[in-house]
Amino acid sequence: MASQVPIEKVRNIGISAHIDSGKTTLSERILFYTGRIHEIHEVRGKDGVGAKMDSMDLEREKGITIQSAATYAMWGEYNINLIDTPGHVDFTIEVERALRVLDGAILVLCSVSGVQSQSITVDRQMKRYKVPRIAFVNKMDRAGANYQRVAAQLKEKLNHHPVRLQLPIGAEDRFQGLVDLIQMKAFYFDGESGENIREEEIPAELLEQAKADRQEMIEKVAEVDDALGELFLSDSPISNEQITAAVRRATISLKMTPVMCGSAYKNKGVQLLLNAICAYLPNPSEVTNEALDQKNNEAKVVLESTPDKPFVGLAFKLEDGRYGQLTYMRVYQGKVSKGDFIVNQANQKKVKVPRIVRMHSNEMNDINEGYAGDIIALFGVECASGDTFTDGTVQYTMTSMFVPDAVISLAVAPKNRDAQANFSKALNRFTKEDPTFRVNRDEESGQTIIKGMGELHLEIYIERMKREYNCEVVAGKPQVAYRETISQRGEFAYTHKKQTGGSGQFARVCGYVEPLPSDAVQQYEFVDDIVGGSIPREFIPACDKGFAEAVKKGSLIGFPVVGIRVVINDGAFHAVDSSEMAFKTAAIMGFREGYAAAKPIILEPMMKVEVQAPEDFQGSVVGQINQRRGTILESGTAEGYVTVVAEVPLNTMFGYSTDLRSATQGKGEFTMEFAKYSPVPRNEAEALMAAYKEKLAAEQAARK
Repeated sequence: MASQVPIEKVRNIGISAHIDSGKTTLSERILFYTGRIHEIHEVRGKDGVGAKMDSMDLEREKGITIQSAATYAMWGEYNINLIDTPGHVDFTIEVERALRVLDGAILVLCSVSGVQSQSITVDRQMKRYKVPRIAFVNKMDRAGANYQRVAAQLKEKLNHHPVRLQLPIGAEDRFQGLVDLIQMKAFYFDGESGENIREEEIPAELLEQAKADRQEMIEKVAEVDDALGELFLSDSPISNEQITAAVRRATISLKMTPVMCGSAYKNKGVQLLLNAICAYLPNPSEVTNEALDQKNNEAKVVLESTPDKPFVGLAFKLEDGRYGQLTYMRVYQGKVSKGDFIVNQANQKKVKVPRIVRMHSNEMNDINEGYAGDIIALFGVECASGDTFTDGTVQYTMTSMFVPDAVISLAVAPKNRDAQANFSKALNRFTKEDPTFRVNRDEESGQTIIKGMGELHLEIYIERMKREYNCEVVAGKPQVAYRETISQRGEFAYTHKKQTGGSGQFARVCGYVEPLPSDAVQQYEFVDDIVGGSIPREFIPACDKGFAEAVKKGSLIGFPVVGIRVVINDGAFHAVDSSEMAFKTAAIMGFREGYAAAKPIILEPMMKVEVQAPEDFQGSVVGQINQRRGTILESGTAEGYVTVVAEVPLNTMFGYSTDLRSATQGKGEFTMEFAKYSPVPRNEAEALMAAYKEKLAAEQAARK
């Protein structure tokens, strides 16, 4: 059984990359060569079976990965736990939570396109969790493949220290095999699925090139590894074992990125990549995992990957299966067995572990216990994504993961009244599984609003409601998450007076609002500058509450106000008539007064859009971006393709995919991710404000 493997032989790795670089195809090959599956199916293959790791019907139809899938395999004596993650930025949380619990990763790059916008996003996530990685340059059989150029881009665009460990034999349609620069041998992959590896001497015409490349490789590793550096400088003979050990040390300490190449689709180079995973990526005990000790003021504790320490595990992903909730867990310390009682640190609830399985995409294999370093799944354990479990003897929590803000929202409602129960069931499940998918109810219009990371993200969830819950959904026009802010200082002095029979209400607040600096972390700041008790201490929190409520809805178009500091420096109170309620109301009205004087403006989300299309269509691609109020940041051509990077307002991006396809005869593709908020042009702002006024007037008329 896999859990009997010593911890030195365990590897927890993820495969992540830009869309369509071949991640799922690569995991399919890894499963085949490790004997986990017995035949290969393509992602968009003609046999309609689809890749093992894309287990959802939707994934097979669209040929994209939506949920990360977990599996495990044995390669020789090594147990590899593997997570295949999506490439679309809309599903960025899936990549985020996979990298949160992994020890190493493979960054797949396309040999033609090289480092693309999503590769940069994924790389940023890897850096956030300090994950060592191997870069695999895939699709070496494609026209325009260039291994050296892609390796150089790792340095230019991602700031890595890339070291090429291989030399391809031929490229494009003449790609035959690889030269391993450490062993100085040539490898060819024979047989129908490349399963027979043939090792030969390096072809004579490549020998000089291989020697030069090997020398360059040793120099580059010596730059970042002291032990090899000393041998190199003293001109001592260097053995293959010494090079391998140095590459391993430098990779784990994040000083270098080994670069390898191959073609997963043509079954070349995958076995050598598997060898490299075992040789260069860390085992769970070589990675520093820290927890926060709740008993000791959140002091950091380094967890040890040994089975005899108290159990600590992190629930990093939830799925709602046929038999109830399936909780994916990474065991960091100790071990967990069937029938154990474990404690959820979020609410201190004690739960029993009824069943432990290891996942192989959507199939489950029962096991009795999970040890430190394992990735397992539990049944029947209720919890939320990101909860830490322990055996109750320690109160540790793992640090949480980064969840980006939603940029787009849609009003949704079930088509038939009868489907209401399924509709809420589906929304409950999706929000629990996916922290970037949010649902709220708009009190005024009574609509259900869903928010997410992009059009595709919400589209997939609506489609899943229809399929998995038999609930057809009517969706409104997508709504962009605008924000409001101020452009200068604005003063206010507001007196709230109300006299009804008995005690009245009285409160006066004076002060000003001003913009926060652009690099401020918080979007709202409250400053209390009251001296001499003009407002008694006990009413200050009520003022803060009032302001905090007022910033939730700006007066221009009713969106939240960001980047604002509210300062109160004077006021007045009445011994009888002043109350918390009175000061809260005065603060709300005072804020509106100051806000109106501070020249408020509307902000809109700007997306970083990267478009790739054949060169002939450059004019129409640029024209379309200009029409959409886009600002072009850079554009360049390579291998007959033009790449344009621009910042474009999200509001103008709806329906862009259709327009791009028709303008480029279906050959253009684009990706986008949130970049920043920036002010809306004046004519746009006026149109938005007029629409908001109309909406308010209609609502008031409806109330009468």
